[in-house]
Amino acid sequence: MATSLEQLKQHTIVVADTGDFKAIDQFKPTDATTNPSLLLAASKMPEYKHILDAAIKHGKNSSQDKNEQVEATMDMLYVLFGKEILKIVPGRVSTEVDARLSFDKEGQIEKARRLIAMYEKDDIGRERILIKLSSTWEGIKAAEVLEKEGIHCNMTLLFCLAQAVSCAEAGVTLISPFVGRIFDWFVKNTDQKSYAPADDPGVKSVTAIYNYYKKFGYKTVVMGASFRNTGQITELAGCDLLTISPKLLESLSSSKETVERKLSPEAAAKADIEKLHLDEKAFRWLLNEDAMATEKLSEGIRKFAADSVKLEAMIKGIFEEFQTITLDYDCLVLCMHHILD
Repeated sequence: MATSLEQLKQHTIVVADTGDFKAIDQFKPTDATTNPSLLLAASKMPEYKHILDAAIKHGKNSSQDKNEQVEATMDMLYVLFGKEILKIVPGRVSTEVDARLSFDKEGQIEKARRLIAMYEKDDIGRERILIKLSSTWEGIKAAEVLEKEGIHCNMTLLFCLAQAVSCAEAGVTLISPFVGRIFDWFVKNTDQKSYAPADDPGVKSVTAIYNYYKKFGYKTVVMGASFRNTGQITELAGCDLLTISPKLLESLSSSKETVERKLSPEAAAKADIEKLHLDEKAFRWLLNEDAMATEKLSEGIRKFAADSVKLEAMIKGIFEEFQTITLDYDCLVLCMHHILD
């Protein structure tokens, strides 16, 4: 009998949520996605030291300004990991724009263009890259511009229908609603601490978004993300894509439980749903009225930004260590000249 993972792949495109190449190769997903937290963890693993070294070499040669060197290193680290992942997966890799730009439309556009140019310099077409942007109003408007340039976007940190509707109206390629983080909020902030998969608030949110998109014929596809258990995953079988951590991919691959399709365009077409049109004022009001979405969006941006800062600090430390070695060598040369004189 087919494993649960094999059955899931019959209904849904499976994406690996990791920067670990070995895990990606093991579970044979179609696509892969990364974020600052995953790359921070991967960069500390000895087997990926050569990638970090290559990124640092690029950064050192990019500028005389230390801050520009660090930024160039960060960008190259994302691209190098993405390039390695694309050697394994047949589809696309998602590369994330710095979360600290989440409220800077022009900054996100500039960074996305830079990352795409770095990929294209190595003959990797933009059709294989998804640029990940936070689902703020500024992020959505940045994605609208980029999509018109043929730069495909993956809107992350998405927690409510208002964000999803605005993304669809902006014509973005893909959204990543965060199932597990929605679940976390309800467990923390309500009296209910456990849910059957069909009643899980994260599952219900993604189901509502999927049905809305299919009902009204939007081209934007839904990739459920941030899962806490396999029940959340199998309850969304039929969703366009699901991005899953290695731990949960392992659980699914070792299980023989039956996985039935739960979401479909046919069922969505029959759903009783009101169509929305959101300008900036309506978007901000609906987001503000959803305490869970407001809190989780802000928290998610802070956490991704914090991991970017940690990654930067690690790179700065390496640069300082390199500079110390260089200075020590220069001092040694001067001393030798003094002795010889």
